[in-house]
Amino acid sequence: MPDHLRITIDELRKRMEAGEDFALIDTRNPQECGQSDVMLPEAVRVPLGNFEEHVYEIPKNKPIVTYCT
Repeated sequence: MPDHLRITIDELRKRMEAGEDFALIDTRNPQECGQSDVMLPEAVRVPLGNFEEHVYEIPKNKPIVTYCT
């Protein structure tokens, strides 16, 4: 993935604090999610293996930021 399409957590935090609105998509599989204490507020859980089942949950009116490990 090109670097210009990636942002760091700090960049995301700054942009959110500045009032930018994003659709946060958590693509971790259930095992990864269960082993982590990191949860993104208001994130939509869309495991990549089940993407087609959850695609309707992804907002279409704002930029999308995905989180994966």
